[in-house]
Amino acid sequence: MEIIDILLAASFWEAAIRIATPLIFGVLGALVCERAGVLNLGIEGIFTAGAMAGWMAVWLGAGLWGGVLVAALAGGFFGLIHAILTVPLGLSQHVSGIGVTLLATSLSYFTYRTALPDVSSPPRIIPFQPLDIPILSDLPFIGQALFSQTAMTMLALVLVFVTGWVLYRTPLGLAIRAVGDNPSSVEAQGLSVYGLRIGAVVVGSAMMALGGAFLTMSAFDAFFFGMINGRGWVCIALTVFASWRPGKALIGALLFGAFDAFQVRLQTEVGAFFPSQVFLMMPYILSIIALIVVARKADYPKALLVPWFKGQR
Repeated sequence: MEIIDILLAASFWEAAIRIATPLIFGVLGALVCERAGVLNLGIEGIFTAGAMAGWMAVWLGAGLWGGVLVAALAGGFFGLIHAILTVPLGLSQHVSGIGVTLLATSLSYFTYRTALPDVSSPPRIIPFQPLDIPILSDLPFIGQALFSQTAMTMLALVLVFVTGWVLYRTPLGLAIRAVGDNPSSVEAQGLSVYGLRIGAVVVGSAMMALGGAFLTMSAFDAFFFGMINGRGWVCIALTVFASWRPGKALIGALLFGAFDAFQVRLQTEVGAFFPSQVFLMMPYILSIIALIVVARKADYPKALLVPWFKGQR
């Protein structure tokens, strides 16, 4: 009964949605990149860059939404590096992505240490506050679980619908999906394969960076080393779980958030009988199981990881 009470509590789902928010940003960004045929393993470093850049901008006086913009620009910059290396130059997407992760992470830490050389603990900012939406926030259960989140969580949910609409309801989305399946057919229509792929990677990387910005500007109020904690890699797995569809990406992120929130509460209930590490690994084990079940039937982009050069048939 205690487990059922946990799952039916509005506070549990409030925490699950909050935990899922950076994953929603990240998996949407990865989905856009991979739909265009480019795997972006730079996501972990881009998360870090977005977290540091957004927080630093706010600390310097840019305002919260200014920090969001700076984080997106930082993510887009590292995405552009990855896109140039992998699209027109045709270098290994795996190697380039890992290189971007190392570059973005190291540059973020270096910038932090350079800007704040004598600080023992990071300066705090005033983060996004939970919304108080008239009527909606007062609704039973859903009011606390959904409508008392911060503005960045609402932005993540809106981006799910915007991304789905663009990919499946617009000519641009059709072109992006086509360039990830058959780039030669896109070139035959007179469209730029390079332009579409580079644009998708830059936009996707900007969305990834918002996941990092959420951590420093909404979930917490400062930048800490190691705070990303593998969330980028989780997003790569969730993209496969989602079969590269925004709606399923939202479900996957929420499931992981629920697993994580559940293990925290389960530790409180039965933590005295089991090592804490058992609970910490639960969301990852459950995610791996879900990935194994779904991945076999995943309809992946046919040109994913396949380099393409102009004039190629």
